[in-house]
Amino acid sequence: LIVSGFPPPQVKCYDLSQLSMKWSRHLDAEVVTFQALSEDYAKLAFICADRSIRFHAKFGNYYQTRTPKQGRDLVYSRNTGDLCVVGSSSEVWRLNLEQGRFLAPLESQCEEFNVCGISPTHGLFAAASADGELECFDLRQRKSCGLIQCTDADEGGLTSLRFDSNGMNVAVGSEGGIVRLYDLRSSRPVRVKDQMNGFPIIDLKYHNSVDGVRRLVSTDKKIVKIWDERTGDPYTSIEPGYEINDLCMWDNTGLMMLAMEHTEMSVFFTPTLGAAPKWCSFLENLTEEMEEQKNETIYDDYRFVTVEELDKLGLSHLIGTKMLRAYMHGYFMDNRLYGKAKAIAEPFSYDDFKKKKVKEKLDEERKSRITVKKKAPKVNALLAARLGTADAEGVVDDVDEDGDDVGTIAPGGSLLEDDRFAAMFKEKEFEIDEEDEQYKVLHPNAPKLHKDTRREILEDHFELVSDEDDVPVEEVTTTKKKTSSEPKMYAAKDEFHANAFKDGRVTKADLPLKERAKMERANEKTKQARVTGNREAFFDAGDKDKMKRLGESKNSDKYGDEEGLTAEGAWKDQAKGHSRGSRRGMDGVLGKQKIVGGRPVKGKRGKK
Repeated sequence: LIVSGFPPPQVKCYDLSQLSMKWSRHLDAEVVTFQALSEDYAKLAFICADRSIRFHAKFGNYYQTRTPKQGRDLVYSRNTGDLCVVGSSSEVWRLNLEQGRFLAPLESQCEEFNVCGISPTHGLFAAASADGELECFDLRQRKSCGLIQCTDADEGGLTSLRFDSNGMNVAVGSEGGIVRLYDLRSSRPVRVKDQMNGFPIIDLKYHNSVDGVRRLVSTDKKIVKIWDERTGDPYTSIEPGYEINDLCMWDNTGLMMLAMEHTEMSVFFTPTLGAAPKWCSFLENLTEEMEEQKNETIYDDYRFVTVEELDKLGLSHLIGTKMLRAYMHGYFMDNRLYGKAKAIAEPFSYDDFKKKKVKEKLDEERKSRITVKKKAPKVNALLAARLGTADAEGVVDDVDEDGDDVGTIAPGGSLLEDDRFAAMFKEKEFEIDEEDEQYKVLHPNAPKLHKDTRREILEDHFELVSDEDDVPVEEVTTTKKKTSSEPKMYAAKDEFHANAFKDGRVTKADLPLKERAKMERANEKTKQARVTGNREAFFDAGDKDKMKRLGESKNSDKYGDEEGLTAEGAWKDQAKGHSRGSRRGMDGVLGKQKIVGGRPVKGKRGKK
């Protein structure tokens, strides 16, 4: 591999078998282009920017000569031994390397040339002009064979030229980024391909792939495009990121090298174009590792069908073709093909589709209507609301064997409607207390709902009503009248408090000091409600022992040790015993006092 660069003007040779640089040489002027005259690096010819042609051998610079005008391109004819050079002149200079002298130049109808080429099959020489003309010469007769106008006036001149290996086709590229393929027997282009960038075509190369398809590689300073020569279909494109100066590609392989406006060359390998060359066979291992890391392909426009569905649709004969892509236990097929086959196989499916759409529309309209909410159960209302939510969200679409939609209902709805679990929402024995410690231990991951969240859940599913709403209006009025006249009944907390009330003693005063101190601390921790407004209290100033004995005798005779002693009954008997007490002491002097608003007020004596 031989590479030239600037600055400084130099040439480097790489030994690909060793993957290393063999030698490097510096020149006096920038290299415009060069040509290898032998199969190795023993004979090289360079066109430099100082109008000179330099010949190099293995050891270095061998000979140097100059051209009348600046040269732009050169090509070597192995049949005649002539080195043809074109440039900013209407003449084609011929330097015979066997005789070592210039021969008579070829006269042309064009003013100047940009590039030239020679057919490896029959030796026809062609030169592309800056005016967009392509002129061919027969080196045996040293005269023009023909001339065709390839480009328009606005498109510019021709910048690249390449003959096909079969000797019948030639490809040219213009300054406007358009590639034209010509048959040498016709002046009309066989195919026109636009590079779509507007940059001049730098190089054109024919490439033979391992799949037997012949492709054309067109290069401008931004992108490399590979496309089919016969159809013009694009195969792939490469954008290296720097301006491209030249392209080198190996036949029957997928390896290419790009010389760019950068200190390093870029190497690209396309396995589908061909295998890697022998000197870099390790690239095959790299590509195999990359193929193992395949990404999952998402088929958005495809439908998955099984073999049974293909038989029903009558498309089983497509198995093995490009219309079906094998995947798992079925195939992927295009949605459009599936729709057409479905319409033919099931002509009445449109009616089912129409009914389904009408049903969906009616369901949407029903959602906007006012729905009747059920009354919340007396027990486990929050659980019922949760089951209702699961019932609403737990309907999963399913399809039976006939293709009809069947709803799979979540277990929540069946639990609410099942009579076996009716007592769970009626009797308090089955009430679930989520604040209980045992419930928290059994359900550590249960969600902790805020009070407002619970209320919202209940309001979404049930109509919150009081217990009086279940009773007719007439019964409510009658019960209110009855309950207003009857006295309120109070049940004693336990036997200890009942006996204490019978004895007329304050239980707190009878407790030891230690227990009373504990009760005081507990009362201080709890928040006490503040009572406002006027207060009223009565007191009797009598003999304490006598009153106590009188109360004990009456209470023991009347109530005994019966269970269910009411506080009101005990209070009434206690009041009767106090009404006949002695009038000694303060009772005799002051009588019964009444305190209103913290001030003593004299009241009437007698029964309360």
